[in-house]
Amino acid sequence: MKALIIDDSHLARQELKHLLKAFDHVQVLGEAENVEQALELIVEKQPELLFLDIQMPDKDGFELLEELVDVPEVIFTTAFNEYAMKAFDHNALDYLQKPIKEERLGLAIEKASEKIRQRKDRESKAKLLGLDNQVFVKDGEQCWFVSLAEVRVLEIMGSYTRIYFKEEKPMIPRSLNYMESRLDPEVFFRANRQQIINLKYIDRIEPWFSGTLKLYLKGGEEVEVSRRQSIRFREVMSF
Repeated sequence: MKALIIDDSHLARQELKHLLKAFDHVQVLGEAENVEQALELIVEKQPELLFLDIQMPDKDGFELLEELVDVPEVIFTTAFNEYAMKAFDHNALDYLQKPIKEERLGLAIEKASEKIRQRKDRESKAKLLGLDNQVFVKDGEQCWFVSLAEVRVLEIMGSYTRIYFKEEKPMIPRSLNYMESRLDPEVFFRANRQQIINLKYIDRIEPWFSGTLKLYLKGGEEVEVSRRQSIRFREVMSF
């Protein structure tokens, strides 16, 4: 399980990391001491599990969850017991009161393992979206029902994804990794860390620097394919 620890107390983070060493299947990808840092880490690391403190400077743990669209599983870790009902209102897996006991932590991790396994099973069975599908897109007060056959590019913009279709460029609060997991790889290709392209919109291809490729799309966009993805593109698209 890929996890993040979010707590404004350095000592609390260190104690929790020490306890988690007893659980080989938990990988701590990073830690944050406030909501702003946490949001950046969540977008970057795409964790499956958060160990989340409640009382932190500026914004609390509940406010962090309200800013997320794709919420990982959450185990609250706090020194206070009065937030338990509110924690479970936010679909928390568990509520651990500090100082955290290893046995109690183990029970919470068992719950997390099962929930994450169930989520992965659902995602693996979810139908991939291709050219025949339409999706609802909302950006501010504007809404569209977009045919994926019209989508040329999807591009990461911070914690949002910009979608290029016709003359429109709305942004939605989804990560590019999430979008990639839902789109048919026979049609939509991850060109680099920032962009996914619709292969049907490639107008021409040119060799680029250091063995990479540059794609020119029918909508006028120019996309540089990373070195690793250039190799994959050649493998997938060649006879």
